[in-house]
Amino acid sequence: MEDRIRCGKDTGLGRFPSRQFNINTAWLELSLAAGDLIAWTQLLLLDGELATAEPKRLRYQFLHLAARPTRSCRRLRLRISATWSWRNELADAFHRLAALPRPAG
Repeated sequence: MEDRIRCGKDTGLGRFPSRQFNINTAWLELSLAAGDLIAWTQLLLLDGELATAEPKRLRYQFLHLAARPTRSCRRLRLRISATWSWRNELADAFHRLAALPRPAG
């Protein structure tokens, strides 16, 4: 539990942006959603060290991405630089995401 609280502080729970209650309420909801997204991503899509990595490391490795979005054959693709260190980990995560069963309905 303490680990999730520490991770929550890294995703925005450490400091509220305003003195107004409504703004802080929205901030809290978004911070909790970010923490949930990180937890589910680590559980379902990542393995090895990334499955237990802190949010700072995940932000560094996945959001500082050396890539370019391209279009071909009416599809949007993400062209990742061949020299980027975590190319295989990100590709594996996308393959796992595509392999997840679709929700019914």
